[in-house]
Amino acid sequence: MLGSLVLHLVLLLVFAPLWLGIIIKAKALFGGRVGAPLLQPYYDLARLWRKGFVFSRTTTWVFLAGPVVGLLVPLLASLLIPFGGIDAPVSFEGDLILFVYLFALARFFTVASALDTGSSFEGMGAAREVTFSCLAEPTVLFALLVLARLADGLSLNQLFGDHLGQAWQGGAGASLGLILVCLFVVLLVENSRIPFDDPTTHLELTMVHEVMALDHSGPLLGMILYGAALKMMVMSALLVRLAVPWQTGWWLTDAGLFLAGLVGVSLLVGIIESTMARLRMPRIPQVLIGTSLLSIFALVLVLR
Repeated sequence: MLGSLVLHLVLLLVFAPLWLGIIIKAKALFGGRVGAPLLQPYYDLARLWRKGFVFSRTTTWVFLAGPVVGLLVPLLASLLIPFGGIDAPVSFEGDLILFVYLFALARFFTVASALDTGSSFEGMGAAREVTFSCLAEPTVLFALLVLARLADGLSLNQLFGDHLGQAWQGGAGASLGLILVCLFVVLLVENSRIPFDDPTTHLELTMVHEVMALDHSGPLLGMILYGAALKMMVMSALLVRLAVPWQTGWWLTDAGLFLAGLVGVSLLVGIIESTMARLRMPRIPQVLIGTSLLSIFALVLVLR
């Protein structure tokens, strides 16, 4: 138990910013540039945490709570999911509901922190964030229902257990393929990646998540960026386990396979961001409703 907990936290805390560096490097290579160093996210976090705090006179404790909760929630959520072949340190029946709504809690505090500034631009980004998240939530729930039906359990350790390898080879392969695509779309939405959002844009009228952090600086901004990296790794871990459900039985090899899978997810995100343009804002709800319908169809396939 203690060893699994330490291994989970080490993998998460040490490697989370690396996946953002891989995405940046992949985009630079596609653009014919050398790009920033692979470890640039680590340098950025260290620079931000060396700075001081700056608070507006209009803000309250809610402004500080947003980045703190956004950093703690991925840490707690990571303890509920297996990292590849390494079981989750914390597991109980129904923990999948806690997993989903932990991120809803983080979103609530992030939005409240943005609204606490009194900025109309941050309010606009908060409204978009909540709208897109509400549309993505049914996809996640129906995808988990598909996995619960196959595992005959309600624990994430059971949902992402050894049976997935046999399920891919059996009659559930089509359903698993559909929810894998749907969960990847949710990963792009929830982590503000192209084609749903652009984390590098500086035009407030088109920003979604980034506009909510305009008034944060120094260590608070560092918490937001680090929390976003942790969240992306946690959600990517689900995709890796779903796509590569096999394990060797030795924790070191399983950890290596898990990290290799995360590298693959990061490269795929970088390729998509290099080859696709951002969707028009009215198109995003249509795509998210489409993923919800696909996940419902996947559930119908496993129930028939």
